[in-house]
Amino acid sequence: MWPILFCSIMALAITINKTVQFKILLKQLACPAPDIFDNKPDHIASLLDALEKKLDEKEVSLIGAGALKVLEKGVGSLSLIAAITPLLGLTGTVLGMIASFRVIAAQGSVLRVEMLANGIWEALITTAAGLLVAIPVEIAYYYLEGRLDEIAIGMKRLAMHFNPEKKDGI
Repeated sequence: MWPILFCSIMALAITINKTVQFKILLKQLACPAPDIFDNKPDHIASLLDALEKKLDEKEVSLIGAGALKVLEKGVGSLSLIAAITPLLGLTGTVLGMIASFRVIAAQGSVLRVEMLANGIWEALITTAAGLLVAIPVEIAYYYLEGRLDEIAIGMKRLAMHFNPEKKDGI
């Protein structure tokens, strides 16, 4: 149960951090291009510098991809958490069933249902906890991936505005 709790806290922290970060950046990218260049958001400052220096398209593209990679940091961890928490829940299920069978083995032929209840409860609660963490984390992961896509489009739009002769942006 403790590893599942740890995963849920990590996922919540990453989700809140990235949601706020992406919301601010998307709001900045929605401004007119001259305003963006004047304010220079930290997360895309390297891209803006490259555009101001009129670097070639490949260099601008590489810098833009690097800026996106930095923004993406941590989001992939949500996918990992969503994948492993059900497995952690399954591990708890197996451990709970082992505990139940241990009670059966110790009691021999005299067995009451309440003797098995603790192991079965452990098995069910860890399975449920793993799933209850994994499902919203997976939703958060896809939500944040969508916001990253919007940021990438905003960066391309900005690059195309600055270099209108380039058709592909960054």
